[in-house]
Amino acid sequence: MTHLTQKERDNLPDSAFGLPEKRAYPIDTRARASNAKARATQEYERGLLTAEERDQIDKAADRRLARDD
Repeated sequence: MTHLTQKERDNLPDSAFGLPEKRAYPIDTRARASNAKARATQEYERGLLTAEERDQIDKAADRRLARDD
């Protein structure tokens, strides 16, 4: 997985994030979607995300992972 520069991140649509309202957890690629799911679980276990936020990230990432591209 390549590093996402700030410019690249700024150019992503809100729909390319697991938490679009915060523009957090990019899921624009399959690798980033997998990573978002793992990080969301870690952050939830640390008490930094709510169960609802973790579920929102997981659902968005699962939709991305289900795509063929």
